[in-house]
Amino acid sequence: MKRKISFLILLIGISRIYLGVHFASDVLAGFVLSIAYLICYITITFKLIKLKKTKKLVKGTHDLANGTKDLTNGTGLLVEKSNVVSNGIVPVVMALFGNYAGFIGAIATATADTMASEIGVLSKPILITSREHVKPGTDGGISALGTAAGLIGALIIGLTAYLVNVSPELTHSLLIALFAGMIGCFADSLLGATLERSGLFNNEHVNLSATIIGALVGIIIITIGA
Repeated sequence: MKRKISFLILLIGISRIYLGVHFASDVLAGFVLSIAYLICYITITFKLIKLKKTKKLVKGTHDLANGTKDLTNGTGLLVEKSNVVSNGIVPVVMALFGNYAGFIGAIATATADTMASEIGVLSKPILITSREHVKPGTDGGISALGTAAGLIGALIIGLTAYLVNVSPELTHSLLIALFAGMIGCFADSLLGATLERSGLFNNEHVNLSATIIGALVGIIIITIGA
């Protein structure tokens, strides 16, 4: 499945060149930029997992049992490669189509959700749908601390996007990252509390859906002239 997705992304890039929509250099830049942001995302994930494991914040909340691969060269830190793929598909597609708002929205969503999930386990979360208290790591759980961490993650992406010239204006970059990232993050929690808990979605489906929502929100924001 992952190979098919990679092949599809490659075909999209080739089609942009073939149709004369973008130069080869534009498509290559999109790939490079997407990979660079994914590396940043993975790095942040590793740091947060390391923090959680080192301090032994929560037991039994590491959702790393199936489909995982050691991407840390023996450091013992694991990250689900399926999650990396599901979080990275939309940003790559947005980059290939030259849509910086969708790109920022998708990346901000993935980063905000990761930081909210990993930092949020320090507090006692509530279920987003019923507001009942649940155990840390429960699908659909949210907390004030996790939300604050998500906000910081989204703002980091917005600022970085401006600094590396992905977005031409700082205000637009921060607004897109903040609103798209947090809406996508809360959408992830809502999908987790409903479709994932009912067994209709798995974690990868939720991540992919959330990044799509984040990208769409980013596109809407820039379309209405925020």
